[in-house]
Amino acid sequence: MMNETDVKGIYVPVVAPFTGNEELDLDSYRNYIGKLLAHDIQGLVINGTTGEAPTVMWEEVSELVQTTQACMQQKRIPIVIGTGTNSTVSTVKRTEMAGLLGADAVLVVTPYYSRPSQEGILEHYRRVAQVGVPIIAYEVPSRTGVRLTTDTIRKIMDLNGVIGLKDSSGGIELISELTRHDTKPILCGEDLYFHAMLSQGASGGMLASANVIPEALIHVFRLASNGNFIQAKQAFDLLVPLIRGLFQESNPSPIKWILARHGIISSDTLRLPMGPISNQLQLELGQIMPKSGY
Repeated sequence: MMNETDVKGIYVPVVAPFTGNEELDLDSYRNYIGKLLAHDIQGLVINGTTGEAPTVMWEEVSELVQTTQACMQQKRIPIVIGTGTNSTVSTVKRTEMAGLLGADAVLVVTPYYSRPSQEGILEHYRRVAQVGVPIIAYEVPSRTGVRLTTDTIRKIMDLNGVIGLKDSSGGIELISELTRHDTKPILCGEDLYFHAMLSQGASGGMLASANVIPEALIHVFRLASNGNFIQAKQAFDLLVPLIRGLFQESNPSPIKWILARHGIISSDTLRLPMGPISNQLQLELGQIMPKSGY
């Protein structure tokens, strides 16, 4: 299982490839995972936002995890499984099942939709931590409808079993506050803020764009890790147009379109209510990608 020292580098939140009739396409998935493993990524995240978690059944999550493990005969890296829901009972159960599947850690998003109190959210994480599987807490207020206070996040990160935070809070204010004092590792979850968050002390990133440009993001991370922040920014600035394009429409639609266009997965099919990207974005990405070296 993971510990705090593993919460660093580039983690790739993987897509769930589907056939044209919306069934899991495990052949495409094997090809896709094999290509990701060819890069020096730190780990993979299954059943996150990029993996269309709301429309993927747990039995399918199990298939994806087992297939991923089978692809790692030559190279073993951590597997993080998204288990967070807006029910504590359900999140605890999923975390237990993730542990049985061999998860190295779980990604637990702040409970969404019901907009619970700060105290309720803290107790939620406390209960999940009792399962014993290492937790990366996930703050993403744009999707959950509730923003954690810095004090609440500190209390969550102080829990035994919480090994780090994925910060998708929408800026650098949170990480700036947290890193004023000793803190557990923080991964950037906002792709466009990757360089800025590295400069504020982030230990790496859990970035959807790493599906498309893993090597370029690894390069930025290495430069920053060696203290070369000016060079890191220059390298990152070259990636910004493509990253903006990847999030111009709902994730993971643009990423799936690019992966399918390059033959890495067989189809850009998504499950409703998610749908394919617009023709206009297809044209724009087609123009941006060559300029970004992809």
